[in-house]
Amino acid sequence: MKDREEILVLEDVWKVYRMGAVDVMALRGINLRITKGEFVVVLGPSGCGKTTLLNVIGGIDNPTKGKIIFNGRDVSRLDETGMTYHRRKNIGYIFQFFNLIPTLTARENVMLAAELVDNPRGVDEVLDIVGLLDRASHFPSELSGGEQQRVAIARALVKNPPMILADEPTGSLDFKTGIKILKVMKEINLKEKITFILVTHNSIIAEIADKVVYLKDGEVERVVLNEEPLSPDELEW
Repeated sequence: MKDREEILVLEDVWKVYRMGAVDVMALRGINLRITKGEFVVVLGPSGCGKTTLLNVIGGIDNPTKGKIIFNGRDVSRLDETGMTYHRRKNIGYIFQFFNLIPTLTARENVMLAAELVDNPRGVDEVLDIVGLLDRASHFPSELSGGEQQRVAIARALVKNPPMILADEPTGSLDFKTGIKILKVMKEINLKEKITFILVTHNSIIAEIADKVVYLKDGEVERVVLNEEPLSPDELEW
C-alpha cells in the first residue's frame, strides 16, 4: 500500500437539498479517509449520492453539515473566493461527457486549464503522457470518444493537482475504449502519485482500486481495501 499520509478526511458530512416543501437527503453522515496516492473507487447504483459526494469533495457544492479536511485544512466552510482557489489549485476533474470546448483544439482545451494555475505542467508534456501529442491540433469533433476523454485527462493533469476526481469516466465509452482510459488513469496514479477518486456504477472497475467505498442511499455501506488491485487489462465486463 502507498504512503499512509491522509490527503482527505470527511467527518459526518451531510448534504440536504430543499425541493419545495421536502428535504432530500443526498448524503447522510459520510465519514471517509483517503490516503495520498490512493486510487479510490466509489461504487453504487444511480441515485445513491455518488456525484453529490464528488461535488462536495471537489468544492463544486458545500456540505449542509460536517467537515471536509484537505491536506489538514477544513475547506468545507471556505468563502467563494477561497473555494475557487482550492478547486483551481488542488482538484482536477474528469467528466463522463468530456466537456471539451468544441471550437478549441485539443492543445487549446488543455492550455485553457493551464492558465488557471500558477505553476502548470507543460501542455505538450501532458498530451504526450496521455498519448495524444500527435493529435494536439485536432478539434473535438475530429477525435474519437476515447481520444476526447484522454484530452479531458490531460486537462485535469496539466494543473498538476494532488487529487483528480472522475465521474463515470468510462460511462459513455465502449469496453475496449474504457479499458484504455482506465489504463491511462492508473498509470498516472502510479507514476505521478496523484490521488484518484473515481465514481461508477460498474462493479468490475472496483477491482483496480486500492480502496473501494460502497455507497447506498447516501451512506457509506462499507469500505474495502484491496491489497492486490488488478491491472485494467485484466478486467472483463
